[in-house]
Amino acid sequence: MNRVEKSKEKFKQLFGTGVPTLYSTDPDFQNILSHFVFGEVFYQGNLDDKQRELITLVVLTANQTLPQLRAHVSAALNVGLTAKEIKEAVYQCTPYIGFPKTLNAINELNEVFKAENIVLPIESQHSVDEDTRFDSGLAIQVEIFGEVIEKMRANAPENQKHIQDYLSAFCFGDFYTRGGLDLKTRELLTICIVSSLGGAEAQVKAHVQGNLNVGNDKETLISAITHCLPYTGFPRTLNALACVNEMIPEK
Repeated sequence: MNRVEKSKEKFKQLFGTGVPTLYSTDPDFQNILSHFVFGEVFYQGNLDDKQRELITLVVLTANQTLPQLRAHVSAALNVGLTAKEIKEAVYQCTPYIGFPKTLNAINELNEVFKAENIVLPIESQHSVDEDTRFDSGLAIQVEIFGEVIEKMRANAPENQKHIQDYLSAFCFGDFYTRGGLDLKTRELLTICIVSSLGGAEAQVKAHVQGNLNVGNDKETLISAITHCLPYTGFPRTLNALACVNEMIPEK
């Protein structure tokens, strides 16, 4: 199949038989979009459609492109993702984009779920309590990043140690410990989130190493960042790829 045929097949798989409304006003633009996103990018690399839709959801959440997010919630369900997996992907954005933007995205998810007669709330994926969230989060931090975490905590100025505590207890304790998605998936989604923000190259580099440590190889990282391209544009994609190449040089 050529890319036009591929795009038609993929669009039907993701969104059903409907015709994009943009064809009635901007058919040239819609063709460029559909043929590139669904005829090329969706076929590039080693990701399956479930991984691709999870990545799409978190990047659209980070970008706050909410109408497109709503459409891709439906697409995610169509490719076999569960409501639990979709919710957890969006929840995972919180430490990197903040609560207000995540709440905006959650509202979109819930509207789609209600339309699909999915019962809310989804079964809780919480696995820690007030006594364990810090230690559990710190353990996952160390698993992802290694001994650098202890050095980072030890070297933090006294008036900033609370930030290191928040990283362990909140970012990793409250979110990475949750069920619904495994650690490899959460870390892959995280590098897509921070790559989409722009200006977070230090964090992108850290999460390149984190992804390697949990078993996501360079091919997978390139595939994931490539999948972000239609939603974030070339500058942020190229910056993220430069981080990958710096951390994992070509042989």
